[in-house]
Amino acid sequence: MQLDELKLVAAGNIINLRTAAGLTQAELGAKLNYSDKSISKWERGEAIPDAFVLKQMAELFGVTVDYILSSHTDWEPPQAPDDPRQDVVYSTSVIIAIAVVGVWTLALTAYVALWLADLVRWKIFAAAFPVSMLTLLVLLCVFKRTKHLKYVVALFVLSLFVAFYLLFLNHNPWQIFLIAVLAEVIVFLSFHIRKRPRRGEKTQKAEKP
Repeated sequence: MQLDELKLVAAGNIINLRTAAGLTQAELGAKLNYSDKSISKWERGEAIPDAFVLKQMAELFGVTVDYILSSHTDWEPPQAPDDPRQDVVYSTSVIIAIAVVGVWTLALTAYVALWLADLVRWKIFAAAFPVSMLTLLVLLCVFKRTKHLKYVVALFVLSLFVAFYLLFLNHNPWQIFLIAVLAEVIVFLSFHIRKRPRRGEKTQKAEKP
């Protein structure tokens, strides 16, 4: 099978599997950590996903990689929808940005309101930092945008220490950030935990013909 033919076969199968699962191009892209433009390119037969993405798709749709790369039906280029509104999807990045900016907008509104009442409460922003990081963390998990999740978790943990330092400690002991450093190390190490087979299992696999 030639490469161009393989692209068309994969394109047809991706379209069929995606539509059967009731997913839009954007939703499939979010699950694979790719943009909807990449999904569209694969479905038009202009490119083919790499081996890792094919494996992800196979697990997602409950088929094999060979199934995605094998011909089952004749492929036809996807037709443009009659009503453009049928294919409208919301950008998750914009939704996340609006939510985070919204937290800071509320904090600034509260600060200005108190300022006009001759009450300067700058510590509102210290509390807004962890709240905005928590909002970002939750939305990334909801939309399955986990590519940079460990950095967001690290920022959230750090924001908790900063807020605690500014809001509750009268003498502001800087030594608390030594604990923050160790907490950050724990966060990054936690994201590198991998399930590995035992030595006996490795030996058995090596002995198999």
